[in-house]
Amino acid sequence: MTLSPLRVLLADDDPALRYGLGVQLGRWGYDPIICADGTTAREVLHGDAPPQLAILDWSMPGADGLTLCREIRAIEALSTTYVIMLTAHDTVDDMVEGLSGGADEYIVKPFDWNVLRARLKIGARIASLQQSLAARVVELQNALTMVKQLSGLLPICSYCKKIRRDGNYWQQLETYLSEHSEAQFSHGVCPECFETARQEFGF
Repeated sequence: MTLSPLRVLLADDDPALRYGLGVQLGRWGYDPIICADGTTAREVLHGDAPPQLAILDWSMPGADGLTLCREIRAIEALSTTYVIMLTAHDTVDDMVEGLSGGADEYIVKPFDWNVLRARLKIGARIASLQQSLAARVVELQNALTMVKQLSGLLPICSYCKKIRRDGNYWQQLETYLSEHSEAQFSHGVCPECFETARQEFGF
């Protein structure tokens, strides 16, 4: 199965940088989504399938990169987005503010292309792990829901041992358990039932 390229949001108001970095992202195997301002970037982030990685310029029209970064961290659906702040703000205070605002990486312009590529690889790996973890959490929640269903009070017939489901529908116990768990059944006869059957049928 061929995996789709990882989508990367690139938001920067410098047209030359947008073009050059967009080309490089494609060469590196990513699917770039290029925005010239913060407003367009915000629309992409709030779309149906937001990218897992984002490269944000700090100073750009519409919404600056730091504001977008803070918004990303405040929204649960976007909280795992890996953010690289790519900016000309080069003081230590700027870096601290950017990282405190939620950026995962802080790279100062002009930058080394190999460093950016390495940082993107780290981001892609972390994003993939976070997706896998989120999927496992969903599986665990489903399993816990199933356990809760099985641990509740089940109406069962005293004679035939059928389970009463919703709508007053009665179902064999093994059928009910098979539908609500991963249990599989093999059938046999216990000694007490065997003795009862032997006496009843005379064998």
